[in-house]
Amino acid sequence: MIEAPPDKWDIELTAENNLLDLKLKDVWHYRDLLVLLVRRDFVSFYKQTILGPLWFFIQPLFTTIIYTFVFGSLANISTDGLPQPLFYLAGITAWNYFADCLTKTSSVFTANAGLFGKVYFPRLIVPLSIVVSNLIRFGVQMALFVLMMIIYWVKGASFHPNAYLLLFPFLLILMAMLGLGLGMIISAMTTKYRDLTFLITFGIQLMMYLTTVIYPLSTVKQKYPHYQWMVEYNPMTSIIEAFRYGFLGQGTFTMLSLAITTIITIVIMLLGIIVFNRVERNFIDTV
Repeated sequence: MIEAPPDKWDIELTAENNLLDLKLKDVWHYRDLLVLLVRRDFVSFYKQTILGPLWFFIQPLFTTIIYTFVFGSLANISTDGLPQPLFYLAGITAWNYFADCLTKTSSVFTANAGLFGKVYFPRLIVPLSIVVSNLIRFGVQMALFVLMMIIYWVKGASFHPNAYLLLFPFLLILMAMLGLGLGMIISAMTTKYRDLTFLITFGIQLMMYLTTVIYPLSTVKQKYPHYQWMVEYNPMTSIIEAFRYGFLGQGTFTMLSLAITTIITIVIMLLGIIVFNRVERNFIDTV
């Protein structure tokens, strides 16, 4: 009697998985799904809006105008000698990408429970699709920022882009990793504690005021030295300061602070992966 050959499976699902396993091979196999989810996020958000993708320009532009009036004119907060709209738009552009990644990733499990419970695919694809889809908005806002730089350069404004501008791709990766890591941790916690969803938006707003979005780090060191540690230990501070320093030539930036931020970001990302992989095994029972 001829023995039947052993069965060969394309995908084998088991309950025992390495907590640090990113399943990158499966993610690559489902790359078409990643593209579809990115398209879904983009279309669903702007499909029933009047201005559509123009909101990509309107939101940071109006925010910059308000910050310039409130914090620049009324509060007279220093911008390190940079044109106020350029200073604020640089911080807004970087912060918005991080905040969007964190906010949308933090509800991955609860928002997609129905989808996760019906079909298998690498769960990491959903938070990755959020990070990628937010790149579209970030790219448009970066174009607005560069356009404003050109306008002020033609007017003779004093700012000096330098070689640290080459750090931009690295800074973008750090922002994505930081938002993704924190978002996955919060998403795992919200499967049991739904109250956290109400605190996310409020918490992100508070975190923004502890980041150098509306003021430079030099002002904190000069006027509020007792509180500067709260701002300096915020990973987004060194990212935004490096972003401003590269594009505009002003910012309290050192390679040491960026290295510390990189280490913190990697730790948060690894912790997010561990928590995410642990919760995805049985989160359907608690959602």
